[in-house]
Amino acid sequence: MSISGATRVAGVVGRPIAHSMSPILHNAWLAAAGIDGVYVPFSTQPSRFTAFAESLRGGTVAGLNVTLPFKGEALAVADEASFRARSAEAANLLVFREDGTIFADNTDGLGMLGAFADQAPGFDPKAGPVAILGAGGAARGAAAAFVEAGCPDVRIVNRTLAKAQEIAQPLGAQSLPLSEAASAFDGVVAVVNATSAGLSGSTGLEVPLEATPAGAVVMDMVYKPLKTAFLAQAEGLGRRTVDGLAMLIGQAVPSFEYFYGQPPPRDVDVRSLAIKALGL
Repeated sequence: MSISGATRVAGVVGRPIAHSMSPILHNAWLAAAGIDGVYVPFSTQPSRFTAFAESLRGGTVAGLNVTLPFKGEALAVADEASFRARSAEAANLLVFREDGTIFADNTDGLGMLGAFADQAPGFDPKAGPVAILGAGGAARGAAAAFVEAGCPDVRIVNRTLAKAQEIAQPLGAQSLPLSEAASAFDGVVAVVNATSAGLSGSTGLEVPLEATPAGAVVMDMVYKPLKTAFLAQAEGLGRRTVDGLAMLIGQAVPSFEYFYGQPPPRDVDVRSLAIKALGL
């Protein structure tokens, strides 16, 4: 990789950041496309994020992906934000315009829908209800993406009903307690686990996936392990599944286009690169 005065710089900011797969994905795409660009990780002190972002106004850096714990602050620092970011109350992408303004977006939901398109061909979010497990930022972003995609009935399912209601009410979605998961799964075209249950090989959520229709697609946002206990249960029932790594790659695609002005090349097997880096 050759760095010049014309090199277009973008990156990812978080704390910690060493685990991020984003530099691997973006730099592989940049090399394959022959773009004079580089994508680098940034780790700023938690108390310094806003000052760091403000210092980049004017396009010194084309943009940043934003990960934990800064997604809420990223939205707050922006002058303009997409519907997705406002609905999720968080931004995972900042674009620094030459006029000094900052635009915020949330591509997590786009990544989720892209993962469905990739691993469950023919899936249509408009075809019926969708159940989302969890009430954190990931669930909020998923719900906003399904609403924007035209899903007629989004159901937020969470142990604490009040938290589910906080997400559901602004979006016109339903909220149900986890104890009523079987009812929430009635007639769904998809179930999305937007909780961290299943991370690092834990047993995950105990929910009655057998209550889902035979044609439902089941997704887990966790990507390590690649096949969580949740997805293994779904596969055992004959359901099509979508994994979290597909979402990780999917959210990077629109980010790359924001930063470098063109879609990433499709002939680069970034999934294999990520699997190798993750030791999966």
